[in-house]
Amino acid sequence: MAAAVGISIGVFAWVVAAATGVAALLAASAVAFTVVKVVGAAYLLYLGGKALRSAVRGDGGLRLDVAESGGRSPWAAFTEGLLTNVLNPKAALFFVALVPQFVSPGAAPADTLVLSLIALAGTVAWFLVVANVVAALRAVFAKRAVRRAVDGLTGGALVALGVNLAVSGRP
Repeated sequence: MAAAVGISIGVFAWVVAAATGVAALLAASAVAFTVVKVVGAAYLLYLGGKALRSAVRGDGGLRLDVAESGGRSPWAAFTEGLLTNVLNPKAALFFVALVPQFVSPGAAPADTLVLSLIALAGTVAWFLVVANVVAALRAVFAKRAVRRAVDGLTGGALVALGVNLAVSGRP
């Protein structure tokens, strides 16, 4: 849930940035876009590498009966979720394309805040559903083979996304 809160705060930040024009500046600036793209790709590759390493090593089954699995703190999970979202230039472009449809050019800051809170609430609701599904499947996800498969698939997907982001041009 800490990672979900981090991702949600990242969504909130991108909606605010898009509504205030900051994301449009990022999209318009080739240098800023490239910096965010390279840093985001590197971060995805790092996360994917960690997941793949965990899958190969079989770093033990997931212990769902403890507050912190594998010594990872909630703060680390929050930071990982936040950085994954904030360092994604495609999220900026998504919100630059989406948000202006819902905010008029002379919108008050309160309107921007309401829109941002709606996006935040939607993201939190989604992760509550995901968390409840995972909790319902607790016994399945606690099995070592399933954990390794999930780590391997997640790691492969993150590496593929990182490579795709690194080699992609400006949309």
